[in-house]
Amino acid sequence: MKMLETFGRYLLLMGRTFSLPERFRMFWKQYIKEMAQLGVDSVGIVLLISFFIGAVICIQMKLNIQSPWMPRWVSGYTTREILLLEFSSSIMCLILAGKVGSNIASELGTMRVTQQIDALEIMGVNSASYLILPKIAGLITIMPFLVIFSSATGILGAYATAYVGHILTPEDLTEGLQHSFIPWFMYMSIIKSLFFAFIIASVSSFFGYTVEGGSVEVGKASTNAVVSSSVLILFSDVFLTQILS
Repeated sequence: MKMLETFGRYLLLMGRTFSLPERFRMFWKQYIKEMAQLGVDSVGIVLLISFFIGAVICIQMKLNIQSPWMPRWVSGYTTREILLLEFSSSIMCLILAGKVGSNIASELGTMRVTQQIDALEIMGVNSASYLILPKIAGLITIMPFLVIFSSATGILGAYATAYVGHILTPEDLTEGLQHSFIPWFMYMSIIKSLFFAFIIASVSSFFGYTVEGGSVEVGKASTNAVVSSSVLILFSDVFLTQILS
């Protein structure tokens, strides 16, 4: 019952959020700021994790799957498929749910506790649209770029193992990466990431915006935002993969 009540409050908040901005100039300024804060500031961690995960996947594929009975390009092929189909969209968004989700929830929670949101309401501003809409729009805009960077950096990591670790030859890796490439997989990864970006931004905003109490509740809201976003990403990943495949 409490879950249905929470879902209802979430829908009501989203209804208030997706209203026409009263001042487009102010919305545009906030939108650019959120893109930089939520997306651009996450590029470093995305590139770092993707590089090493790409390297590890390539090593694991070579050591545990490759056999004399298989073509030598199999390691490169499986590395590409794992990066495109799951890691760069789903797993990367799970990692970002921890970084970005907690950021959004704690920021809005602090504003609620310090009565900044109440002050906006008193001034006649639609605080939900003013605070939450730029975050959702900014993260949805920047997420496809993070997915593309993640895939490209993961492949660079695989090449690093080929050149530095001598696990397999760069020629075999290149042949595997190019073998039976289906461009739709890249688009599928981007489409899934758009849904995940909406989940992260909207769910985290809901938990932060509806905080009641003091600083302890802000911490709890931040934790709930990350956990709920992660669970919803995993559930929606199953359905989206089924629909898009």
